[in-house]
Amino acid sequence: MFSTALAGCSGYAGQETLDRVLAHPELEVVALGSNSLAGEPAAALDLRLNGSLPAFVPNSEALASGADVLFLCLGPDEAAAFEPPVDAVVVDLSGGHRLRDADLYGDWYGFAHPLPAALVEWSYALPELYPPASRLIANPGCYATAALLALAPIGEAIEPDGIVVDAKSGVSGAGRALKASSHAGFVLENLSPYRIGSHQHAPELEQVLGFPVCFVPHLLPLRRGLLATCYVRAVDGDLRERLEDAYGDSDVVRVLPEGVAPELNRVQGTDTAEVALFEDRSTETTIVVCALDNLGKGAAGQAIQNANLALGLDETAGLRLTGVLV
Repeated sequence: MFSTALAGCSGYAGQETLDRVLAHPELEVVALGSNSLAGEPAAALDLRLNGSLPAFVPNSEALASGADVLFLCLGPDEAAAFEPPVDAVVVDLSGGHRLRDADLYGDWYGFAHPLPAALVEWSYALPELYPPASRLIANPGCYATAALLALAPIGEAIEPDGIVVDAKSGVSGAGRALKASSHAGFVLENLSPYRIGSHQHAPELEQVLGFPVCFVPHLLPLRRGLLATCYVRAVDGDLRERLEDAYGDSDVVRVLPEGVAPELNRVQGTDTAEVALFEDRSTETTIVVCALDNLGKGAAGQAIQNANLALGLDETAGLRLTGVLV
């Protein structure tokens, strides 16, 4: 068993990560960090957590617990300032370590990175395409995960100019903190783009793909789920074959049969992703669509998947992969 501590456990990503840790056969919770719930029992987060879990402690105390595995479910500025212990596997679910160029943090995240020299030690890891290369793991963003699953396997076979990624996510992608844009009166019966041309996942995509894309996120009136529709022009005709080769052995990412479109209701509440490819006969545009759960494959599920690989465990241990949901 690997001892496990979580910081920022009271947020959506933290709670979802804890849920998967509790279902994991090889991970054992030794510390639950939450500054807002410090001193409270685990049931203060959810009444179903009324077993033998430890009480909440401040995040700093959880991170100093000596656990074998640490999950950082914190804001990016707070995670960026964390100095990891020398022997633990650390998975950062925030954007605090996703960008290799420290100078980009001021423009895209609004703060100067406090430990720029340490960024080289962190491995940006999307398991199906870029498995973790170190014990310090930067978990990709939810939008970036969907777009990269759709585009990275075909990146060498498409024109790098003019790529458009139109993406939509449920309101939980904005986190649990209260804000006007997440109020029911704004979200319900509405669909709105946001951070147009300035979303922090844009440089993440360019860093991995090697070219920029036009990325526009939208807020859906849903609790969870994310769908990215990517418009590209092929320079090689084997795009479907490239996707099928990339994910043919994956238990997490499924390339759908021709003519079948991804749907949020099949991935919501799971750690799976669906990818499909279509051709627009009028414009010769190729359309690649990816659907996933922003809190699952887009956050907590991917964090567990990365930790499993870093620890040498079964990649799918603790993940939600099966079931026929209504």
